[in-house]
Formats: sequence, structure tokens, C-alpha cells
Amino acid sequence: MPFPLAVLVSGSGSNLQSILDKIQVGAIDAEVRVVLSNKPGAYGLERARKLGIKAEAVPHSAFPTREAFDAELVRIINNHGIGVGQGAVLLAGFMRMLTPEFLRAFPQRVLNIHPALLPSFPGTHGAADAAAYGVRLAGCSVHFVDEIMDHGPVVIQAAVPTQPGEGGEALAARILKLEHCIYPQAVSWLAQGRLSIRGRHVHVAGASPACLGDAAQPYMTSPGLEPGFLPAPPDAAGLMQQT
Repeated sequence: MPFPLAVLVSGSGSNLQSILDKIQVGAIDAEVRVVLSNKPGAYGLERARKLGIKAEAVPHSAFPTREAFDAELVRIINNHGIGVGQGAVLLAGFMRMLTPEFLRAFPQRVLNIHPALLPSFPGTHGAADAAAYGVRLAGCSVHFVDEIMDHGPVVIQAAVPTQPGEGGEALAARILKLEHCIYPQAVSWLAQGRLSIRGRHVHVAGASPACLGDAAQPYMTSPGLEPGFLPAPPDAAGLMQQT
């Protein structure tokens, strides 16, 4: 039976789309049962509806407290067969801090993608902060969610070299391409029951060593990506422009 998932979004949902794409081609044995957003206009909801997936807006402003809002999310997610020991919740650009009550409803079953190499540059502007700082390596992290922002145990990270003077938007666009690889990979491992948490360390059963790109597409991920999750090669036009 496919691994049941709920996905929370606040915006365009491109990471949601990357996961849906991998599910459709059979790379992830999972089923997105519901997509929820605190913003009614979030395009992530439309992405789900196009595939016949239940999608619902739950405006946080309609609730008196964070706890009340999260309780409603938990109720809806539970109604779709996701709870303790059953499935997982994925944050795909969900711009809300979750309460302890929410996390207790899905222990060690909430994943997030962050556009920085944690623990560096937590918060809502990870790539922009990295660019402004002038780091030589930037990237993204998939981690389990705990009660502190961008703090939980890391499942997989991907790094890219930065370019001197590169702005936050350009860097974020390059990082996003790797987000679309490592997030589906982490979800696949979770669905297969291959992840275990020991302290702050996430162990991936049968994980490959770190993998590297090449001069045309420099990157590193750790653990290594498996077939079906590797970045698409640059197109010929892109290579010609670089040369």
C-alpha cells in the first residue's frame, strides 16, 4: 500500500510538484492524500487539484491562536488516514512555525526542506542570507522538524559553489534545482522505512556515499542520490552559453 502523505504549502509548491512527479513515475511508493495551505491563493493547491488530490485552504487568520489553527490541520490530516505511525507530513514552503501539539500528533514524521546548509542561515531567507554573507558553498537541507526553527536532525544535504557577486535570487534558483532532487529522495527513503533517528543523527539504511556532479554541473549531496533522483543534465544551449 502506498505510503500516505499530507503536504503543507504557502506558495507556488514547486517542491510539492517535484514529489508528485516522482510518485507518478514510480520512483516514490507513496500517495499524497491531501494538500493544505494557510493561504487560499497558494498555487500549490492548484497543482494538487489538477491531479485530483484533495486540496484545502485553511486560513490561519480565521483562528484565535496558533494552537487552534494547528489543531484544525491535525484534524483534517488525521481524517485522511495519517497519524501516529501512519504516513508523514511534508512541509513544502509552508511559512508557519508548527506548535508542539502539532508535532506530537506526528512524532518523527514531519519533514521540511530548507534552502541553506543547516545549521547556517536558518529562517525565511536562507539563500539570500548566504549570498549576502559571501559564502563559498551554499545549498539545501532536508530535515525532520522539531520545536525550533530549522533545527531538527538532517536527513540529506546538497551543496553548490557560489559565484562572487551572485545575488540571492540567482543563488536560490540554482539551489532550487537540487531541492527538487533531495526532497523526493528523502521522502522515498522515509516511505521505504529506511530512516532512523539516533540523537541528532539520521541513519539511512543502505545509503550510498556522497555523490558529486562535474564541471558542467558542480554539486555534492550527502548521502548520495540514487538513480531516479539525480539532477537533469544541463541542456546543450546552457552548455554553449557557459563556454
